[in-house]
Amino acid sequence: MKAFADLYAALDETTKTNAKVEALVGYFRAVPPEDAVWAIHFLIGRRIKRLIETRKLAEWAIAEAGIPDWIFGDCYNAVGDLGETIALLLPAPVASSEKPLRYWVEERLLPLRQWSDEQQHQSLVFAWREMDERQRFVWNKLITGEFRVGVSQNLVVRALAEVAGLSAEVIAHRLMGDWNPEAGFYSQLIAGDTGDTDVSRPYPFFLAYPLEGEPAQLGEPAEWIVEWKWDGIRSQLIRRQWQTFVWSRGEELVTERFPELQALGGLLPEGTVIDGEILPWKEGLPLPFAQMQRRIGRKVLGPKILADVPVVLLAYDLIEWGGADIREWPLERRRGQLAELVGSLASTGRILLSAPVAFGSWEELARLRTESRDRRVEGFMLKRVGSPYRVGRKRGDWWKWKIEPYAIDCVLLYAQAGHGRRASLMTDYTFGVWDNGELVPFAKAYSGLTNEEIARVDGWVRRNTVEKFGPVRRVKPELVFELAFEGIQKSPRHRSGIAVRFPRIARWREDKKAEEADTIETIRALSPN
Repeated sequence: MKAFADLYAALDETTKTNAKVEALVGYFRAVPPEDAVWAIHFLIGRRIKRLIETRKLAEWAIAEAGIPDWIFGDCYNAVGDLGETIALLLPAPVASSEKPLRYWVEERLLPLRQWSDEQQHQSLVFAWREMDERQRFVWNKLITGEFRVGVSQNLVVRALAEVAGLSAEVIAHRLMGDWNPEAGFYSQLIAGDTGDTDVSRPYPFFLAYPLEGEPAQLGEPAEWIVEWKWDGIRSQLIRRQWQTFVWSRGEELVTERFPELQALGGLLPEGTVIDGEILPWKEGLPLPFAQMQRRIGRKVLGPKILADVPVVLLAYDLIEWGGADIREWPLERRRGQLAELVGSLASTGRILLSAPVAFGSWEELARLRTESRDRRVEGFMLKRVGSPYRVGRKRGDWWKWKIEPYAIDCVLLYAQAGHGRRASLMTDYTFGVWDNGELVPFAKAYSGLTNEEIARVDGWVRRNTVEKFGPVRRVKPELVFELAFEGIQKSPRHRSGIAVRFPRIARWREDKKAEEADTIETIRALSPN
């Protein structure tokens, strides 16, 4: 645990990419495989579900620290992170643990789920007494399922590639899919060409960069294939060894959630992997993504929800064919083979080809882009003719040219402190719009302001707080902000009757007064349904 806690600190204390990679390489070379594999598990964002209720964790920490509840509460409000608050308040350790990460995870962390409250309490107290502050902090984050550090999966892949002497593409592929954090997996991960025995393993997704500026900068239109950009669940449909697997971009195996696609997979030739978008689709048109959320939020998919929200796979790319990895084929060759395959399966009604958009000039494409919302799409995908299917987000070959987001002016109603480095600043905001002369909460947003603007808003909130509800402050309804968002949907669960997707602050409208903010009627008029 000490080595892992030291690695966490090294990653957290620098913003330099090379320094992070160097720290990772040093760690993986120094620790045994059974520790390295658990470190990878946590560093790339895989988590163990919360094992102990937050309330119990706080109660036991208060008792161990010997402090009143109110002191703990004030410290938590100041720090903004439960794991860090506990690590800071606990007494000095009796000893410093040298036990490895594997021991703490497999013998002390995972068994907590089966233990009684008293056993959990005793185990935690003994663990805290064996750890220094740095180790306690990491341990607490693992217990709460909130472990995260400023390192991307790409950096972990780079470090492992250096340790193994392999390409980053090979390591990235081996890390995909469903694997257990065991020493044997780590040995296979960094070994030479051993062949892949996991028939379910997806490929790393190729991701597009947002297009900055106009598409004319990309050169001649003939060098590009353009598709509509759909709003669904990016996925891979895999058929290998007479089995079907559906993986989401978030590396979640979702085969059972989409029985229509499981049936479709049974019709695919052996050794086929299709990259595409799962869309809720009915009567020849995509349904709002909110309808997909209705479906994926259910544990049991009954006949009614399957009939109300059927899905299709909109096929973008073919990346395995006949059991062979064809990602290096040029795009037009992959698409040609994909078109033939989709054509042979079209009668199923469960798969559609993402057809190229016909256009003669960038000006014509710009005009077509204005039809995006009517077509229920987000804009365009631009893919260079001849491009291979790459790993991750790479500049140059694939771009997304999205339509401008919706934007409305709203009033700041509530604020509360953020978390982590923002724990001492008011950075989490609730905004409202006018409804019959009353401001009603409309959306929450946490991003979009500069550090300087955050500091100014923080000071204003503290000077203009009207009422407090725990950590939440109600403020004078004076500040106006422009809020941007991607989608809009009627929602009976919200007081405003409206739900939006991906809200964020576009700008601080210091030129406007609260009474000039938008009304709920203005927002309803934007809704396509």
